[in-house]
This record gives sequence, structure tokens and C-alpha cells, in this order.
Amino acid sequence: MTNENDGTKDDKRTNDILLGPLERPALQFFARNMPAWVNSDMLTVLGLLGSILAGFSYAMIGRGDVKGNPWLWVVSLGFVINWFGDSLDGTLARYRHHERPNYGYYTDHAIDGITSLIIFAGIGLSGIARFDIAMLALACWLLLMIQVYLKTHVTGTFEMTSIGVGPTEVRLFVIILNTVLYFTGIGGYIWTIDIQGEPYGLTIGSIIVFIVAIAFLIYYLYQVIRTATILAAQDEARLEKRKAKEARKVEKAEKKAHKAEKKAQKELEAQANAVSTTVEEDVKTLSI
Repeated sequence: MTNENDGTKDDKRTNDILLGPLERPALQFFARNMPAWVNSDMLTVLGLLGSILAGFSYAMIGRGDVKGNPWLWVVSLGFVINWFGDSLDGTLARYRHHERPNYGYYTDHAIDGITSLIIFAGIGLSGIARFDIAMLALACWLLLMIQVYLKTHVTGTFEMTSIGVGPTEVRLFVIILNTVLYFTGIGGYIWTIDIQGEPYGLTIGSIIVFIVAIAFLIYYLYQVIRTATILAAQDEARLEKRKAKEARKVEKAEKKAHKAEKKAQKELEAQANAVSTTVEEDVKTLSI
């Protein structure tokens, strides 16, 4: 069965990121100077390979000390590669007028889900944060992604950023954190709590990732409530318009039916008068 939905082609894109004035010219430069044999699919795969490199490198950090671990630099390199492929694939397709909106939208965001799993799992295996807390952050991040895709479907606006922060800013923030960790390390437990009699130790990394997860969740709930409120108002307005239109149709139909009834009544009266006249004439004829 084929799907001829071209909705993504007409979707409005908003990408007002903080680094936009620097990123957009850079992407246009790369698109103009990209060799002809390189296509957007290759860049998409390159972005995925960058995330795999970052996730693998995070896992390798867990085999030794965080402080002074060279794998942190490889992680940052993976994020740079991921940025290059993930940000440039769509730009290159648009520059060459080779857009495939449905395919591109679906493939890009399906891969985003895999990328998110790889990165957060790597963080959990790195020793920077507890694995269970990293998975909590992943779940909250995926909720945000789902909210964006649902909002795009119902509003026709694809919001690539939130409060000026997009994937590019997030990557840069993580690269800065990796650099700090290289020189400072993660340290030991700074807080230990008992859960069912078992000690539950938290490093500064675990606490930061947990706070980030809660921030994701709070922002998700805010966006859901805000978007649902706007959509409810819009649907209510449409419903009122539809009811008013249906009421006008009913009123018009009733008037039309009333006119038809009056016309039919007049025709019956005319026929009755004609019959009466004919009878009277027949009576007069018989009388003569």
C-alpha cells in the first residue's frame, strides 16, 4: 500500500538556535564545496557512525579512570562527526534541490532514536553517571522527541529548537563537559542513600545527569500542557464554526422545505379551484 502523504514537505521549520548565525553559513559553505559523489544519505550514515564512535568511547572510559582518559577526546570527536553528518545531510539535499521530505523526515528521526540510545547507554557504561540514571535521562529525552514529532504532525510546524537550544548547543555543551572531566575527573561518591537497605552511591556526574533528566521531564510536561491547551482552543473554535455552519444549513433547508410546502399547497388549491370550476361548468351544461 502506498502512502501519498506529503505533509512533511509543507511543514514549517523553526530553527532559531543560539549558534545559528555561525552554523548556517558554515553548513552552506560545506554544501557548496561538497564533492559531487557525496550525497545526503552518506552524510546521514556518517552522522550515525559519529554517534557510535562517541558511545563506544564512553564505554571505553569505564575501563579506567575518567581523569586524563584520552577516550574523552575521542568522544568529543564522535560528537563533531555526528554534528557534521546529521546537520549537513538535509542542508545538502536542499542545496542540490534533491529534497525527499517524507523519506528524510522519517529516516533522520528514526536514526535520532538509535543515536540517543547509543549515547546515553555509553554514558551509563562510562562511570560518569550510574547506568540506571542514564536510562532515566534517555527515557525523558525520548519523551521530548515524541512530543516534538506529535506537535509537528498536528500543527505542521517542526520545532528544531527549544528556548534557543538545539542539538548543536547540546553537543557543544557535552564537548565542554568532556574537556572539564579530562582535567578534573568525576571523583567519588558525594552522596549515598539507602534504598531497601542497599547503599546507593551518587557521584557528581550521576547527580547532574539526574537533574538533566528531571529538567527534560518538566519541559516535556510543560510543552504537553501548553500545546494541548492551544490545540483545544483551536479545535473548540473550529467546532463552533462547524456547528454554526451546520445550523445555517439546517435553517436554509427548513426555509427551502417551507417554500416547497407553500408552493405545493398553492398548486393543490389551484387544482382544487380548477376541478371546482370544471364541475360547475358541467352542472350548468347538464342543466341546459
